[in-house]
Amino acid sequence: AAWGGAVVPAVPLVLPSGLLQRRPDIAAAERRVAAANEQIGIARAAYFPNLNLSASYGFGASAASGLFNASNSLWSLGLSAAQTIFDAGAIKARVAGAEASRDAAIARYRQTVLSAFADVEDQLAASRALEQQQVHRRTAAAAADQVEQQMLNRYRAGQVGYTEVVQAQVTALNARRALLQAQADRQTTAVALIQSLGGGWHAQ
Repeated sequence: AAWGGAVVPAVPLVLPSGLLQRRPDIAAAERRVAAANEQIGIARAAYFPNLNLSASYGFGASAASGLFNASNSLWSLGLSAAQTIFDAGAIKARVAGAEASRDAAIARYRQTVLSAFADVEDQLAASRALEQQQVHRRTAAAAADQVEQQMLNRYRAGQVGYTEVVQAQVTALNARRALLQAQADRQTTAVALIQSLGGGWHAQ
């Protein structure tokens, strides 16, 4: 029958989670984590002595030679560009702030990924349930069509009144509508799954 010919893409039972890396929200959250990690790297770079090394006077006369006399504790706190001590507290605060920003970015990334996983699994489950529902509705529609034809044949033979034919037609029509709705629901769910994946379910 023409009403049974709608094409619904075959949805796999299992999908690799790596496909979700194409999703814009996951990609953006991942980049925010990378940027936060980079900020920590920039903040920690302030611990490294930042001064100009020159060939003009040799190492013994340069500012860098004083770094040999700095204690390990000063090295662990950080060294200024021109002196062997500096405000380590300010840099430590910047590092702590960068680490807090990174932790927040990681938390948002984790939540984004977990939400995406849940979304995809919900769509997969819905796809499977709707596929089974469509099978049942197709069987019911075929049976209703058969009853409708039988009632029409019996009416033509004078065995039943036209009221029975109309009732069979209404039942068959409702069964066809239910089948079409199941097909439409499967198509809608397939589209939602593709959106949840950030693309199709075939890896590039």
